[in-house]
Formats: sequence, structure tokens, C-alpha cells
Amino acid sequence: MPETIPQDSVGIVEPRHVQLAEPLALDCGRTLEQYEVVYETYGELNADASNAVLVCHALSGDHHAAGYHSRDDRKPGWWEACIGPGKPIDTRRFFVVSPNNIGSCKGSTGPNTINPETGRYYGPDFPIVTCADWVRQQERLMRLLGIDQWAAVVGPSLGGMQVMQWAIDYPQRLRHAVVIAAAPKLTAQNIAFNEIARQAITSDPEFHNGRYYEHGVVPRRGLMLARMLGHITYLSDDALRAKFGRELRAGRLSYSFDSEFQVESYLRYQGRQFVDRFDANSYLLMTKSLDYFDPAAAAGDDLARALAPAQARFLILSFTSDWRFSPARSREIVKALLDNHKRVTYAEIEANQGHDTFLLPIPQYLAAFGAYMERVAAEAIPPQGATA
Repeated sequence: MPETIPQDSVGIVEPRHVQLAEPLALDCGRTLEQYEVVYETYGELNADASNAVLVCHALSGDHHAAGYHSRDDRKPGWWEACIGPGKPIDTRRFFVVSPNNIGSCKGSTGPNTINPETGRYYGPDFPIVTCADWVRQQERLMRLLGIDQWAAVVGPSLGGMQVMQWAIDYPQRLRHAVVIAAAPKLTAQNIAFNEIARQAITSDPEFHNGRYYEHGVVPRRGLMLARMLGHITYLSDDALRAKFGRELRAGRLSYSFDSEFQVESYLRYQGRQFVDRFDANSYLLMTKSLDYFDPAAAAGDDLARALAPAQARFLILSFTSDWRFSPARSREIVKALLDNHKRVTYAEIEANQGHDTFLLPIPQYLAAFGAYMERVAAEAIPPQGATA
């Protein structure tokens, strides 16, 4: 962490925990009778609760979207580039709610938490959850916080899929939907990448059919390989070439199977880091949730029909070098919305960093995002001197 907290940071933040006793019926047919949700908030809720923004996280994201948990933190929250004073999601104007989805491994009920019915870790017994399940979870939290309608629901990647689900399932509960680097469903290629990652994990000898907690081990090698594969797909060829090229670690070939190229060393490092901060069972579950997202399936494979209930105004953002969720997939969403005569703004951002561009302070990206959120804020916050 820097010696002084940047002025455009939300600063030191503290996660909040809430136990929800209202049973949550899941798409898979099972019910969570009770569950815990961890979340963070930034900014202040105004008098009429009209300035609340929900942030939906991506596959390996969590509730810690901005700020620092302590002065010893090495890194801020995962969306620090976009949340804070003067940033697109301006915490001087918005009250931001950032929950951790159930099934994840960062504090909300999931595979690495104790099942109250058995006294054991849920492990592989934790039910597969969907974007629709997460939206229901978030709606429960919304009610608990006394918010009737979101000024905006915002999310990148898998988070953008949750935004679309919000617009479909609770059309009157959000005024704006901001979908960044997402898709209306995964391609066969994307499902294939996820399956290879899952096979890497489940074939690890230390996986123990998902009950590795009880054996005191972690399927490190499998999870590391899964992350290495996933990380490649989040970057572009241009980004890897610019960062590493064919640079050798030792400056010469060793004619061995050691890590000789800088890009090999980088991927191994990323894999090792991920093993220390994420749970293998959660990775299996989250990738399945990605695979299952397909709102058009319940509407005769007609995306326009699936999005017909939406009442929110939309901002759709894509990145030119994102081949995992390409701009063509965002344009599918835009077309479906226009076919319904919905109000939608679309921007395709020129950037060579790949899918992970949504995490970065790319000027054109921040400008487009910020300009739209300025409109959202103008609607949500009464003019100075007016009564709320």
C-alpha cells in the first residue's frame, strides 16, 4: 500500500456480514435454509435512497471492490480503477453496495464454509448456483438495506451477466443497467475452456472428490493449471507480445523443460498466487454458473424476447481485443435491446489488453463509463438546494 492513501480512493473499508434466515430456493431445485453474505459499502445513502449502485463481481472477484482493508494491504479492491471519489462510480455521489456471491470462497456461504446440517464443510455438496440465484440473493440484501430501487446495477464479465438477469427478473428495481465485457451466453469454445480447467482440478490426486478440506490438503497443481489456462484467455496476443515477447529468463536457451521464457514464468507465478487466494470447489462452481447463463433459452432461444421485460436504460461496453467475450457478443445484446425499442448506449473501446481491460484505468474506457454514470448521478441526486 502507498504511504498515503490516494485522494481518489475510498480509503480503509471494513467488510460487513449478514446472516439471512429467509430460505433461498435455487434453480437446481435445492433450498438454502439460511446463508451468510459478506458485502462492503462505499459512500453514503441519500435521504430517499435514490443513489444506490449495486456492483456485481466476476468469476474470481469478491465483495472487496475498492479501498483497503488496512494500511498493510499491498493491493486495493479489484475495481479500484472505477470506484472512488471522482471515478466513474463516484462515491461522493453514489452509495455503492458490493456483495460476495454465495458459492464463492470469500466469506459468503459456499463450499469452504460449514454446512449447519452436518457440521462438515459443504465441499462438493454445495449446490450449483446460477446468475438468477445470485440476483435473488442480492435482492434480499437490497431489501435489508432499505433500498427499493437501484440507480444502477453494474458489472463486468460474469458480473455483466448478473446485470442482464436483474433487468429481466426485477425490471422495476433498477433504473440503469451497465454491462461491461459480457455476453448473452458462452460460446462452445468458452465452455470448452471451462471444462479443461475443471478437469485439471478434479484430476489432481489431492482433490479427493472435493473433500480435500478433510484431508488437510489443497489440489494445488490442478487449480494452478486451471488459473494459468484462464489467465491466457483474459489477455490478448498483443498484450502478451508487448509484455514478454519471446524474452528468455536467462538470456539463452537451456534445452530443458524448465521455465525458460518470461511468459512461462509469469503464468506459473499467476497460478501459484491464485492457489493461495481461491478455493478449488468454488472455481468449479463459478465456471459452471458461467456455462449455464443463457436467458434466451427460456424464451425460445430469442434474446430479444428474453430481454423484453427490461425497463432499465442500458450502457453496453466492449473492448476490441477481448476475444473471450468479443465485441460481437455485446452487439448481440445491443441488437436485442433495440429490437425491443429499449434505450441503449453502446461503446466499443479500442484497447489491446484483452478481456481484463475492464480492470484497468484505460482513459477512453473511464471517459465513456464516467460520462454515462454522470447521467445516472444527475437523475439520482436532486439539484443543490432541492429537497430529497
